Amino acid sequence: MAVTPELTEQPVTPPAPPREARRPSAFGALLLRLHFYAGVLVAPFLVVAALTGLLYTATPQIDSILYGDKLTAATTSGPTLPLAEQIAAARASHPDGTIAAVQPAEGDQSTRVVFAQPDLGENQHTVYVDPHTGRVQGQLTTWWGSTPVTTWLDDLHRNLHLGDLGRHYSEIAASWLWVLTLGGIVLWWRRRRSVRKMLAPELSAKKGVRRTRGWHAATGLWLSLGLLILSATGLTWSRYAGASFDTVQTAFDAQRPGLEVPGVSASAGGHHGAGSEAPVAIDPAQADTVLRVARDSGLTGPVELSLPETGGAAWTVAGIDNTWPVRLDRIAVDPATATVVARSDFADWPLLAQLSKLGVQAHMGILFGPVNQILLAALAIGLLCVILWGYRMWWQRRPTRAGRPALAGSAPARGAWLGLPAWAIAAGVPVVFAIGWALPWFGIPLAAFLLADALLSLRRRA
Repeated sequence: MAVTPELTEQPVTPPAPPREARRPSAFGALLLRLHFYAGVLVAPFLVVAALTGLLYTATPQIDSILYGDKLTAATTSGPTLPLAEQIAAARASHPDGTIAAVQPAEGDQSTRVVFAQPDLGENQHTVYVDPHTGRVQGQLTTWWGSTPVTTWLDDLHRNLHLGDLGRHYSEIAASWLWVLTLGGIVLWWRRRRSVRKMLAPELSAKKGVRRTRGWHAATGLWLSLGLLILSATGLTWSRYAGASFDTVQTAFDAQRPGLEVPGVSASAGGHHGAGSEAPVAIDPAQADTVLRVARDSGLTGPVELSLPETGGAAWTVAGIDNTWPVRLDRIAVDPATATVVARSDFADWPLLAQLSKLGVQAHMGILFGPVNQILLAALAIGLLCVILWGYRMWWQRRPTRAGRPALAGSAPARGAWLGLPAWAIAAGVPVVFAIGWALPWFGIPLAAFLLADALLSLRRRA
């Protein structure tokens, strides 16, 4: 009789308890809430900055279309006339004002003779002369060399044509752009935990918040370096943060060095101010001597000759080629002896001054020529897309159940920063205070947000 083997009961493993949802840390919750509110409230300022900046990137092409008959010489071949004759032609067509500076023709450009007049304020009259024929091609009211349309677009981007009041908008945008950028990177890292995954949106996600967030975050990551550069360079010439930057440069002796010109102000090297007195009795023929000495001294490319404010003083010649590699050396020339009496080379500037200058030129789309313009345009368009996706996420998260509709989603939980450990608050407060002092339009809104957030959180707990 066969024996049936005994069946042994296998122990049944109880199902694992469901994993609790990971609670975000107090730091992560605070960062999420701050990113949300800063994005909602600061994004309109960033939209304006991106749109006006996008317009400004096209100024070289706009100038060529509107003012090409003045900026470009009608004759592009043959010998050029002596600079003195070109200056005389400009003076004949513009008898008023003081000749402040001359930019000799370079390539197919016309020669530019700049006249300063007290009634123009910071502006000047620039007369454009064909260097081959001496014919005056026209005149424009310029601002430090910028054409009327470039000046208009620059003011639009900088202050919306509202003067000092309008400068607050651009400083708010620049003060918070770096915060939003870095905060977004941290939040995206906390979600993806992989650099490779961070570089691409969540394409496998269904339509909805998750997919929109993927495009918002991944695009922001790709733009992050450019956005941080725009934020930093924009702050350097803002109203309040720019003053803090100047203080730092002065403290570290990192300002652009002055050119010690005998008989001329140490800061000379540009156009005369609107307060110039009677025209200086200067022989225009000296311009040819000064230009020849400058070329012999190694100043190649576009240059600007600034006339002295008193007769017998030295002229200043400055390189004005802002494309990379920049040529921004400056010399002072005594026309009577045809000698260089002072010199300041860009290579000798303090590193911080060099970086500041190069950063400004990159921000303006000049440093790398058309490539710089394309990169800026891509940054502006990309930023607009990131903002659009951010607002779309807010809308997608809105309640849609019957009886509880809403126009937008709710904000992340408030009062998160109250849960931070004491050491984090003790270490963070001085840092945030220092940044807020240097960047008032970051510090003041942040303090208001934290105070309101804390008060509302305590009220809700009461």
